[in-house]
Amino acid sequence: MNNALPLAIAVSLGTLLSSCATTQTANPTATAQLEGRSGTQVTGTVNFRQEGKLVHVEAQVRGLTPGEHGFHIHEAGDCSAPDAASAKGHFNPGNKPHGRHGDMSHHAGDMPNLVADASGNARLTATMAQLSVGTGNDGVIGRSVVVHADPDDYRSQPAGNSGKRVACGVIKGR
Repeated sequence: MNNALPLAIAVSLGTLLSSCATTQTANPTATAQLEGRSGTQVTGTVNFRQEGKLVHVEAQVRGLTPGEHGFHIHEAGDCSAPDAASAKGHFNPGNKPHGRHGDMSHHAGDMPNLVADASGNARLTATMAQLSVGTGNDGVIGRSVVVHADPDDYRSQPAGNSGKRVACGVIKGR
């Protein structure tokens, strides 16, 4: 009796199953390309990567005025308005008050302020809870990222008194 065919099927099945397991455990990612709004030339990229129950965010932004700038995920994935008002308010699926990223109570979309150097460049790395890289109730895909002209004061309601919206980008899955 020839055992070569059953062995070949078993090897192929094992390869297929390990391939599926790799696909299922891959960390979903998304990205937003920032474009200037409110008459600015601000640009940049924001990347999102699911890591277990947390989302890792990395941002690189250029063309800012030196200093701090509010930085948030907004509800709508629409940056078409010249002032980015089409992005609507902060992403807040938990219906919580605005606050500092990392505090017990804050919008899911509240991120740390960007800090631009003397050349107008800012980098940010943050780990976010209350979010997922997906399209569900807590998902960021299909929403937008907004950079503001002024720093977020983390107290003023509903949005931290961050001033005009100087850049916006729609978050898209990769």
